[in-house]
This record gives sequence, structure tokens and C-alpha cells, in this order.
Amino acid sequence: MTVLLDVQDLTLRFGGATTLDAVSFDVRQGELFAIIGPNGAGKTSTFNCISGVYRPQSGSIALDGETLLGAAPDEIARRGVARTFQNVELFDNLSVLDNLLLGRHQRTTYSWPEAMVWFGRSRRQELAARRRIEDLIEFLDLARVRHMPVGILPYGIRKRVELGRALAMEPRLLLLDEPVAGMNSEETEDMARFILDIRSELGTSMIMVEHDMRLVMDLADRVMVIDFGRRIALGTPDEVQRDPAVISAYLGGAAPEIAEEIEQALAGEETP
Repeated sequence: MTVLLDVQDLTLRFGGATTLDAVSFDVRQGELFAIIGPNGAGKTSTFNCISGVYRPQSGSIALDGETLLGAAPDEIARRGVARTFQNVELFDNLSVLDNLLLGRHQRTTYSWPEAMVWFGRSRRQELAARRRIEDLIEFLDLARVRHMPVGILPYGIRKRVELGRALAMEPRLLLLDEPVAGMNSEETEDMARFILDIRSELGTSMIMVEHDMRLVMDLADRVMVIDFGRRIALGTPDEVQRDPAVISAYLGGAAPEIAEEIEQALAGEETP
């Protein structure tokens, strides 16, 4: 399978503290790759390095063979990397439709004079953007709330809107930062279904950071486990959940609720 993202010996330090210590992994085309680990392990820092928010001290990050190191976040977005956030980052006073249209910003190339007359290139690109957004509204089952302000919507739907805004960029690589954090069981099941649909219908490669171990073990093709900034395991969900180093990292010092989830995953319990 073709490698889309290649990360080698990624090292990130803040002062005297090492956040990531020579972390290496790759993400293959069409793969759902998960990164897990206890709180503070370096999961979000990995995302921040890939998306250009942080600049690592050493190592390499290449998307389809082209380096991302040194590129600004907007340039990395133009190259095909989109991201959702653990905390929903939307414009609450704008409608669902308008929030989704903002995701097309990187795809528009017309100038402001062209936008004012709405003719030629601006008209073509605007109509194409609206067709794409209509497809996403149907794909994510958002038709009934399309004209509603995002700020009054339930949390689970807002997370879905944020996912849609990232997909509006037509990314080659989608970074999902705790996509089901704070959701109830029904919302989690809905999000899991949409993530599977993104992989199967859109063919988008994804990296998911998530604390819900049952979700990770059910959805991911491969899982990387990091602890204190170091990679301690990488493999299929079945391989990872039986790795002694993973069990030690979670059950040795993790929060009780996370330990309970990993115990359930190790026992092979199904998600309710």
C-alpha cells in the first residue's frame, strides 16, 4: 500500500523538556491510523508538528514525498492536510452552511474584484463550492439544520459540522483530534459511522487521536502508542492491545477511567 505520510525521528523540545523523542511512523493511502497514549504523552503535539503549528528540532515529515517541515499551517492546508480540534472551533453566529463554506477558502483563487462582480472565475468557483457543500450536508445528515446558527445546536451536531468543514477542503490527510470527546453513546455511534463512511466512500486517509479505546480498536487499521513522548508500540489493534508495554503504560499510571477502558478492550468487550 502506498505511503502518504512519512514521519521519521520526530523530536520536539520545549526548553529542557522533550515532548516527542525520535517518533517514527507512516500513514498509508486510505488508512485509518490511530495514535493513543496517556494524557500528556505527546499525541496532540504530533498533530501540531504535522499541521505546522509546532516546528520540531529534528526529524522529517513528508506528505507524498514532499517535506512539510518549515511550511506554514496555511501552506500545509493547501497541500491537503485538514484538521478537526478537540474543542469545537466554529463561528457560533454563522449558519451551518456558512461554516462549511469557510472550509472552501483554500480552494478559491479568484481576486476580490472578481468576487464583487461575481463573474467568470469567481462565479464558477463559487458554484462549485456550493455543490460540494451540498454533497457534504447530505453526506453528514445536516440538511435539517443547514440554516441554523451553529451556536444553538447540540454538541454532537457541532462536532459533525466541524468535521464537515475539514472535509470541505477535500483533504488527502485528515487529522481527527478526539472526534468523540464529550459525546454520549448515541453521538459516538453516529460519529463512528461517519468516520467509516469517510474512509470507504471518500477514500480519505486519516490519523485519529482518541481516548475511547473501544472506538479505536473497532475502527483503526493500525495503532501507534506513545508514552512520555516515545513510541512504545505500533501494529494492528489486536497486536497493540496485547503488548506488555501498552498494558504497563495504561494500567501503571493512567487515570482510572482510561484504565477501565483499556481493560475492557483487552477483554474484547463490544461497544454497547
